[in-house]
Amino acid sequence: MGASASMKFIKKYKLEILFITPLTLYIFYFTLIPILQTIQISFLDRFTGGITLENYQYLWGKQHFKQAFGNTILITSLGLTMQMTAGLILALMLKRNFKGKGIFRSIILTPMGVPTLVSGVALLYIFDTQGYMNEIIYRVTEGLKYTGLLQETYRFIPINWGGGGLKTIFIIAFGDMWKVTPIVTLLLLAGLESIPPNVYEASEIDGASKWQTFRYVTLPLLKPAITMTIILRAVDVFRIFELPMILAGKVTPVLATYAFEEYRMYNNPNVSGAASTILLVIIFVFVLLYLKFVDKGEGLT
Repeated sequence: MGASASMKFIKKYKLEILFITPLTLYIFYFTLIPILQTIQISFLDRFTGGITLENYQYLWGKQHFKQAFGNTILITSLGLTMQMTAGLILALMLKRNFKGKGIFRSIILTPMGVPTLVSGVALLYIFDTQGYMNEIIYRVTEGLKYTGLLQETYRFIPINWGGGGLKTIFIIAFGDMWKVTPIVTLLLLAGLESIPPNVYEASEIDGASKWQTFRYVTLPLLKPAITMTIILRAVDVFRIFELPMILAGKVTPVLATYAFEEYRMYNNPNVSGAASTILLVIIFVFVLLYLKFVDKGEGLT
């Protein structure tokens, strides 16, 4: 493109360029450059500044990092499943007209206004050893003992939800689901609203049941919204930080909290950069694999 053509282009789209320039500069200076710098320091020796792979070798030799890696994959898998299931159910409910729909929609959107830090602290009141969940389980067991379904000698031991293992992974995924379900619901609801009503009319005329209509009509036409929602949420869940830090701390590390510990607590930015780079690669690989083997380009059309 020559100089004259460039000037014509700028004059024609000067308003658009004016609007997009601040966002472009923000992405460049506060996103792209830090990412490139993080990748760079991950390949540098902490003391000599030379290029090395020792930071990655150090990570793969650390059991704590392997645990963080596995926890990140488990939380993302469980979290995405829970979020998409709950979001789709709520979106299908909001698609219908019923009395009190406005109030119900307002209640669903409430978690969006709650800071993640506050929601994490609130979850501590629910899943603490003396929290509401253990109280509910205790009262249920006492009722079962009263009805004779449990032996009188049975004694309920409070569950340590934040003590590590699958139960801690579950409460982290549950907390993230509660926080972001409104976003998932809105994205899927927008996809449902974009489906033409005459498609459902044709399905009804052909004698399709509700399940057949959902499986062969709704889901295929909803695929673009599902694809966008899964990618957006996967990127966010992979880099989850606040909830694991509040609910589990070092007991159940994830890649984001592990990178933070290496940088802040052990003053090792190179290893922290390596952990962050691995997290970036995981996100990138997940998106590519999903688009290639699951979406197959259908959800992007």
